[in-house]
Amino acid sequence: MRSKDKISYFYDGDVGSVYFGPNHPMKPHRLCMTHHLVLAYDLHKKMEIYRPHKAYPVELAQFHSADYVEFLHRITPDTQHLFANELAKYNLGEDCPVFENLFEFCQIYAGGTIDAARRLNNQLCDIAINWAGGLHHAKKCEASGFCYINDLVLGILELLKYHARVLYIDIDVHHGDGVEEAFYFTDRVMTVSFHKYGDMFFPGTGDVKDIGEREGKFYAINVPLKDGIDDNSFTRLFKTIISKVVEMYQPGAIVLQCGADSLAGDRLGCFNLSIDGHAECVRIVKKFNLPLLVTGGGGYTKENVARCWTFETGVLLDTQLPNEIPENEYIKYFAPECLLNIPNGHIENLNSKSYLSTIKMQVLENLRCIQHAPGVQMQEVPPDFYIPDFDEDEQNPDERMDQHTQDKQIQRDDEYYDGDNDNDHNTDM
Repeated sequence: MRSKDKISYFYDGDVGSVYFGPNHPMKPHRLCMTHHLVLAYDLHKKMEIYRPHKAYPVELAQFHSADYVEFLHRITPDTQHLFANELAKYNLGEDCPVFENLFEFCQIYAGGTIDAARRLNNQLCDIAINWAGGLHHAKKCEASGFCYINDLVLGILELLKYHARVLYIDIDVHHGDGVEEAFYFTDRVMTVSFHKYGDMFFPGTGDVKDIGEREGKFYAINVPLKDGIDDNSFTRLFKTIISKVVEMYQPGAIVLQCGADSLAGDRLGCFNLSIDGHAECVRIVKKFNLPLLVTGGGGYTKENVARCWTFETGVLLDTQLPNEIPENEYIKYFAPECLLNIPNGHIENLNSKSYLSTIKMQVLENLRCIQHAPGVQMQEVPPDFYIPDFDEDEQNPDERMDQHTQDKQIQRDDEYYDGDNDNDHNTDM
């Protein structure tokens, strides 16, 4: 057991100020709420806080096609009407709208995940957190499911410079299709996604039979679930599968996507997980004591997203948080109870014991087919495009935080409604 995990946490106040538009469920403002809750619980005093660099187009093009990156860079709400063909080609529109500062938003959240991976690679921390990251649906040449740039793929590519094998785990309610697709043909990355599957639920992929191809055969694992899964069923299945995965695959590093739309009461989700149940997955992964990159992901009931990721920051810091939420900038969102924990959901659990047992047996059977930890001939490590210049001796954590508390504190008037903290309302013009 390591004596005390060193944790790096990435945040830029500008991510919370972007607005996808009225009635769009994705609200980056949830990131401001999370950060202020982290500050209110004094968690910033136990970790190093960094503002990420804005990822350069050339860094984004390590995975995405250069023409797609260039188009994201160029397009604005004012000019989009001139590019109907390209918008269709790159899947920009209703789910993935063009909004003000779109490219900068992508640069910040992707920069956070890339920086997190580099700090892990350089052994400057044991755990790196970027709650703004985790946008797992984006594809090489197109946006998808509210995701434009796939920061997870970029972070994993960075980790692969130093690690022969990287394990990717996804507990978002939606299948981690973009990450799986990117590494479907390689054994260097094992992807494991626990998600709702069936009933035309987005994105429609992630069947237990999808296991990877060619060199990647058996290195993609899908755990398709039905509505209403609860803490007990989910965490038992998670622990059984992930323990076996780590034993068989022996990864050098883990990336954990903590999408909070798998929580009970999510606006787009259909599971019954409590925050403690969701966080139990984080506890389980942390115990492997491997370099760990943690990101956010989905999550569309803003106040519960902030609760969840703050609680999980506490878990990563081995710090138990009082249930009563301290006074903070966004306290009214957590009213009237102002408590950290949320009640369990009441959706009927359609996951029978026999269904879960069948899925578990199929997954474990596939795991038996992999060679014990594939070997990789490691080449000379390619240089980082950009390594943040951290002089550990010169940086005073207090000063670093000081600059951080001055981050823009954005509170959008058009995103708060009495008695309905999450849904946009139609307003008469």
